[in-house]
Amino acid sequence: MSLLSDHEIIQQIDAGNISIEPLLDKNSQIQPASIDLRLGNEFLIFNMPQTAVIDPADPQTFEGLTTSVTLQAHERFIVHPKEFILGVTLERVNISADFVGRLDGRSSLGRLGIIVHSTAGFIDPGFNGTITLEISNLNNIAVAIYPGMRICQLSIEQLSQPASQPYSAARQSKYQGQTKPTLSHIFNDQEMRDRRKR
Repeated sequence: MSLLSDHEIIQQIDAGNISIEPLLDKNSQIQPASIDLRLGNEFLIFNMPQTAVIDPADPQTFEGLTTSVTLQAHERFIVHPKEFILGVTLERVNISADFVGRLDGRSSLGRLGIIVHSTAGFIDPGFNGTITLEISNLNNIAVAIYPGMRICQLSIEQLSQPASQPYSAARQSKYQGQTKPTLSHIFNDQEMRDRRKR
């Protein structure tokens, strides 16, 4: 695999192999080997006191698990110490079967204790949609984040050959086409379905 440089990222966007919409400011968003993505205005907050346990095999434990919050462009979201929330990128990302994306937080926010993904930093070939951000605050001080701010960076690698079965609705990929922060659908995994049948 080969990591794309800024010049190659622009080439692939122009060729239609990668789509970042809206790409509001190429000059500030395209970095030497990545694309900065902005924070959307929708969040999911976990309802901690109402939920005793989240059981990946039991879809009922996911009911009422979160509350949706939508901010206006001028408003800020306060991420409290040790809090975990789901956010979403402002941009919709579309990657062809020839490429794979890797999501990382921006260093400037990491230095404040803000993490943008707990494990899900991998964007599959063929993915199309906004990216759900797994935001947490490792700091002991609350940190404000704002819709529209650059919050993470997406690097793109070219595969040695296109994926034979890219991420798609045809594969029943759980998050294809998402437009909002999306709670885990792990209960749809076959091994979780099998466990419920026991």
